[in-house]
Amino acid sequence: MTNHSFLFYWFVLFAVILARYFLIAGGAYLLFYSVLGKFLAKRSLRLKPPMAGSIQRDIKLSVLSAVVFALCAALISKYGIGVTLFYTDLHKYGLWYLGVSFVAVLILQDTYFYFMHRMFHHPLIFKWMHHGHHRSGEPTPWSSFAFDLPEAIIQALFFVGVIFTVPLHLITLVAVLMTMTVWAVLTHLGFEVFPSSSHHHWLGRWFIGSKHHLIHHRKYTVHYGLYFTFWDKLLGTQYPNYEDEFHM
Repeated sequence: MTNHSFLFYWFVLFAVILARYFLIAGGAYLLFYSVLGKFLAKRSLRLKPPMAGSIQRDIKLSVLSAVVFALCAALISKYGIGVTLFYTDLHKYGLWYLGVSFVAVLILQDTYFYFMHRMFHHPLIFKWMHHGHHRSGEPTPWSSFAFDLPEAIIQALFFVGVIFTVPLHLITLVAVLMTMTVWAVLTHLGFEVFPSSSHHHWLGRWFIGSKHHLIHHRKYTVHYGLYFTFWDKLLGTQYPNYEDEFHM
């Protein structure tokens, strides 16, 4: 993996990350807002239709974020093999460890994201660190990776740090990245397509869905988690009876 230049890795990984974004976020937008829009109108959570200008801003920020994520991935690919705990031998830790490490990284990422996200909403730094993600108001799938440059850097640093502290196989790392992408798109979807995400259902009590995260975009001071509602509940940032905000 060290036979290619750093720029080669950066370009290839940027292309992969950008393609992933357009395929998943763009595919979700096309499916829910165009193909199935009329059929799912009653499941819409939005107060108004998305604006073309807002979508364009989200895409520009997402492309910038892809540059940053690709930079960190290229650094690891070019210089991190043998230095980090990344491994490729499936039998080194056993197949069972793939699942354990996957869950462990999701929990670590959710914890990292909660405190980082809550910090970004402090009035003194919000404008510089996180305003870009909220600029569009109510989000669409295109908003899922629309980050200001400082936020994109801090988010990418999680994966740099975790690969130095937790042994991760390529399969696990790819699974985490895909889970993060799909989950971010679903929570920014603007439609409630899974009734089980209701806070009355056990899944909705523990996992973040579209309704849960849309309340964050409306209220700003609640619901800072990424995957799980644990930290919001523990630290008092869970909005009470948030489904009362929606009249469906």
